[in-house]
Amino acid sequence: MSSRRATVLVAGAYSVDLVLTDLRGPVSAGTEVGAGGLDMVPGGAFTLAMGLHRLGRRAVWAADFGTDVFSGEVLATARREGMDEAGFRHHQRPVRNVTVALSDRRDRAMISYEDPVTARPLAELIEVFRPAVVMLPFLRFGPDTTEALETAARHGARVFMDCQDYPGHIGMDDVRKALGRVDVFAPNASEALRVTGADTVDEALVLLADLVPTVVIKQGSAGAIASANGRRAARAALTVPVVDTTGAGDCFNVGFVHRWMVGSPLTDCLAAGVACGTAAVTGPGSSNALNADELAARLEHLARLPH
Repeated sequence: MSSRRATVLVAGAYSVDLVLTDLRGPVSAGTEVGAGGLDMVPGGAFTLAMGLHRLGRRAVWAADFGTDVFSGEVLATARREGMDEAGFRHHQRPVRNVTVALSDRRDRAMISYEDPVTARPLAELIEVFRPAVVMLPFLRFGPDTTEALETAARHGARVFMDCQDYPGHIGMDDVRKALGRVDVFAPNASEALRVTGADTVDEALVLLADLVPTVVIKQGSAGAIASANGRRAARAALTVPVVDTTGAGDCFNVGFVHRWMVGSPLTDCLAAGVACGTAAVTGPGSSNALNADELAARLEHLARLPH
């Protein structure tokens, strides 16, 4: 592939994650809980673009920034990383996107705020950048998405779509139409159950595999399972000290796509995803995202472990 055709287009908003860790007790309404740690790290689609860049991929990230301190923090970090700015738009007003993550070793609760901004149409972005791969951080569907996915197909771009907590289920025609036009769909376990209405993750995998050529279901500390063209695969996670699970799913996506782009077997794509996702939980947010050498070392270690 030429450098242009090797581009990954990441279309999604930034977030600044305020991550509170080492919680002193359970979080519930009407109570105040202390935390032992506080970090402020860029998140949202930044994690995808930054992670791909660290692995040596050319990632064009289509994102909007404003005059606020949070936009400034993410822009400064992106520039320190040396990320491509071709997809950035700048507005003369605040474009705040903030998530407060209350994180312990088991799970996290999140509260988000986002200033409204109309993103560039996805079809237009695909026409301009002609990527090899389009990465969508959440479940998108509807006429505009259908048009964009048809544009991607016309230009030979493959599409990877995550789910996140966005509404929609496979009983909706627009959702089925969108999923039928993506190459990889990668929800986590709870998202897969919600989107399909299934009782088990295995059942959800079967239902989604009827719609999408490759389905990946992330299961946190249990690793990940996948189905591609009738073949199933699984990869266990590594046991590591957990600091924060925020951003781990996005880092998994980065590792998976990094290997998937070059036609690696499904098991190898899962291994790369698990390696990147596991590394992420050892630090706040996506701060511990791997570079290419670190990923290679972790994959060597994973190869010596039972699947």
